[in-house]
Amino acid sequence: MEISTDLSIFAIQWGAKNWLRIYPRTFCSTPDPGNTGGGIDVSNNFYLLINKKIMMKEIILQTTWLEWLGVTFSIFQVLLARFNNPKNYLFGIAGIILTLFVMFNSKLYAEFTLNIYYLIMSIYGWLYWKYGKQTHEIEITKTNKKEWKIVSGIVLGSFGIFYLVLTHFTDSDVPIWDSLVSAFAWAGMWLMAKRKLENWILLNISNIISIPLMIHKDLYLYAVLSLILFCVAISGYFNWKKILNQNNA
Repeated sequence: MEISTDLSIFAIQWGAKNWLRIYPRTFCSTPDPGNTGGGIDVSNNFYLLINKKIMMKEIILQTTWLEWLGVTFSIFQVLLARFNNPKNYLFGIAGIILTLFVMFNSKLYAEFTLNIYYLIMSIYGWLYWKYGKQTHEIEITKTNKKEWKIVSGIVLGSFGIFYLVLTHFTDSDVPIWDSLVSAFAWAGMWLMAKRKLENWILLNISNIISIPLMIHKDLYLYAVLSLILFCVAISGYFNWKKILNQNNA
């Protein structure tokens, strides 16, 4: 399958290049009424357009069904969380399990470890959300001073641990970048599990850093996911804030 795909892509590239070489003026330049040679040759632009389409096709073909399903479940998870639906954790758990396979197969062991944490916190969040200290569903609240200290400890502690592990025990080329994504994500998931409004802020800091990191690692679908999650998290923050204000009214 890979050989036939490569051959078809090569054939398209070769055909486009030679077609433009044979018919450069007839189809790929603007008219030159004065025949002065001043027409605008757009063959280069046409060839670039062909290459862009081929590149997009390659990206789609290289994206596995695990990536598609993992990203899809993750999007459903954050959308349900935005609407204050506790079932968001069930979709999150499914997406995380699929993402674990993707990260392991890509040899992205730091992200693999982070997703194990996501899985644990999602299971914890589901249980805490439904069967916490109160008999009814835990309400949305703001983070207090004590919890902010815990959040700071999670960010600094997890960043330090990940940075040391990545620099001393792996061949990571982005230890600081990778560690920052993980640190803020860990703290954000802890706040989400406790249904704290500010979880969206921590998660979005992680999303901002994650977008260029995923592009750097050629995981374009996960870069798109990070962008979608960033936008949804902004909406989620204001939706949770509205619910919080209604509960306090």
